[in-house]
Amino acid sequence: MSQVKLDEVDRRILHDLQENGRMTNVELAKRVGISAPPCLRRVRALEEAGYIRGYHAELAQAELGYNVSVFAQVGLNSQAEPDLVAFEELVGNWAEVRECHMLAGEVDFLLKIVAEDWETYQDFVMKKLTAAPNVAHVKSSLAIRSSKAEPGVPVTVEEAEG
Repeated sequence: MSQVKLDEVDRRILHDLQENGRMTNVELAKRVGISAPPCLRRVRALEEAGYIRGYHAELAQAELGYNVSVFAQVGLNSQAEPDLVAFEELVGNWAEVRECHMLAGEVDFLLKIVAEDWETYQDFVMKKLTAAPNVAHVKSSLAIRSSKAEPGVPVTVEEAEG
């Protein structure tokens, strides 16, 4: 993976694609102020360098029947590296787990889990999560609503004058 030195055009490309990953290369090129062929080369270079990891559609959770989001704080019996990796690999195979973050402090992992309803979540906790090897405790926090779910990272770009 080669490293790309980001200039203002690259930052604008990253900013605009993060806002709208379905934008055509022609539209992106126009927005960043270069022609289409060099724009495509820059996008490919940013992908190859690992700045762009992929493209996805943001789906409507509730409309697809997932009415519950829960943040589960998971403590393990052992924090030895092989045990941490084994837990990460296990939850990586569970579709209900949408995010998995290893934490420093009192809790080892924070999981974001979606379910159709509270009963389905409880079933997941009892049959999968607490039954998993090395899991000592699980503390669940039900999300009441989300007021912000911004994907990606802040990409600063200079505002065009005029």
